[in-house]
Amino acid sequence: QVQLVESGGGLVQPGGSLRLSCAASGFTFSSYAMNWYRQAPGKERQLVARITTSGGSSNYADSVKGRFTISRDNAKNTVYLQMNSLKPEDTAMYYCNFRNGAYVYWGQGTQVTVSS
Repeated sequence: QVQLVESGGGLVQPGGSLRLSCAASGFTFSSYAMNWYRQAPGKERQLVARITTSGGSSNYADSVKGRFTISRDNAKNTVYLQMNSLKPEDTAMYYCNFRNGAYVYWGQGTQVTVSS
C-alpha cells in the first residue's frame, strides 16, 4: 500500500542542476519525516538529507551542504531534492525513504549521473 516513487534523475554536466521528486501515497505523508539517500557504485549508502514533518527543519550530509536543498509539499504528498552545482561524485542512485517505528520504506530510486 505504501508507495514512494522517485523521478527527475538523469544525465547532467558538472556544475549543472537537477530537481528530484518523490511522490508518496498509501500513508499520512504529513505525519512523517522524510529522507533522501544515495548509493554510488562501490560506496556505502549515504543519508543525503532529512526534513521534518512540517518542513521546518532539515539536515544534510557535509558533502552536499550548501548545494542541495530538501523541501516538501504536504498538500501534494511530495518531497523534493534540489541539487545545484553538481559534481561527478554526486553520481548515484537516489532514494527517498521514511521510517514508521520498526518499518522502513523505500522508493525504487532514480539515477543521477554527473559527467562531461
